[in-house]
Amino acid sequence: MVGVEALLRWTHATRGAIEPTTFIPAAEQMGLMDTIGTFVLRRTLQNARRWPDDLYVAVNLSPLQVRDRTIVDTVRSALTESGVAPSRLVLEITEAVLIDDPDEMVKRISDLHGLGVRVAFDDFGSGYSNLGYLQRFPLDKLKIDRSFVSALGRSSNGGVIIQAIVALGRALGLSVLVEGVETEHQRVLLRLAGCDEMQGFLFAKPGPARVIDKLLAQAKQGGKPLSAADEALTA
Repeated sequence: MVGVEALLRWTHATRGAIEPTTFIPAAEQMGLMDTIGTFVLRRTLQNARRWPDDLYVAVNLSPLQVRDRTIVDTVRSALTESGVAPSRLVLEITEAVLIDDPDEMVKRISDLHGLGVRVAFDDFGSGYSNLGYLQRFPLDKLKIDRSFVSALGRSSNGGVIIQAIVALGRALGLSVLVEGVETEHQRVLLRLAGCDEMQGFLFAKPGPARVIDKLLAQAKQGGKPLSAADEALTA
């Protein structure tokens, strides 16, 4: 187990857990994303304080957050407040962040790097996924979109594309993580393809931060090790 990813859920009194695809667009329209994003970042880093120093935490940044010039100050403040080493924080961005103003985004990512954090390109392979992004932007990690994993075993092209992305990532000095791993068969194939990390339901399902505490305790006691966990850090 090398890292965890913060997932945001809205626990509604009557509707239960509401997915971010439902409430994030509304939050963006209401101008609440900066407040929500800052809360998620701080809560994630607070949780990380009690976990091992070699376990990283990943936080997704919305396009609105990254475009805001105060994001660097927000991240710096959250790191200082938590006392967590910057090297343990991975900030995940999507293609939508890079399209509008590439020159400004190069500077923004470089400024975040200056804090000592790492930046990952999330959902790589979906959308246009312009290869020029990998050459132009100072990224640290590629996260291969889960759609390629679901095609393993059904289409010969799925495995070939994953191998090509892994080779490309290594040539550029990037680590490669694959999302959406759900079966042991997929894990074996991805391992053979040379993927650095995997996450998905095969390893752990989303849940509150206390679930991670239990996983870490189990691993410390000699339980089955995990490559990576896709866990929720919730309120």
